[in-house]
Amino acid sequence: MKTIKVQKLTNEAFRRYGSFANFINPTTDATGDVNAPIAFFRDMIQTNFGGAAPTFSTCRMQKRDFVIDAAEFHDFTGELCMPLDGDAICWFAPAGATEEVPLDQIEAFYVPQGTGIFVHPGVWHHAAYAIEDKPLNVLIVLPERTYRNDCIGVAIPADQQIKIEL
Repeated sequence: MKTIKVQKLTNEAFRRYGSFANFINPTTDATGDVNAPIAFFRDMIQTNFGGAAPTFSTCRMQKRDFVIDAAEFHDFTGELCMPLDGDAICWFAPAGATEEVPLDQIEAFYVPQGTGIFVHPGVWHHAAYAIEDKPLNVLIVLPERTYRNDCIGVAIPADQQIKIEL
């Protein structure tokens, strides 16, 4: 089984897949003093949902082996995901012209709790992996019913699955 290493989430490494921001420890400008009783960190991630209204959902992952055995992408919309109550591992592969996962281009990232990731349309991905031995809740923001009307999913054959190493 092929193995890939988890890498640190940086703008340079992640740029090809989308953008991200840490909502718990923001590093962007605030509308005033960051130490004031109320500090508003504005416009941390900009998204494009193809003109559709976003919906907010939770995806709960139980601890499971770090093996990539399924993949999906959305043709017409991006997706925002944010681990709410723990750190996560997320993987991505570039968008392509076919419904074949570019297995040799998959990259995995360590995503700290409270870091929102916006994934461009077409980028291959799948559910996050819980790092701790407890369920992980991930906020998912997509247009209504994207999981039904704009989600191409595939199973990865056992002999092509990829193991992720921390």
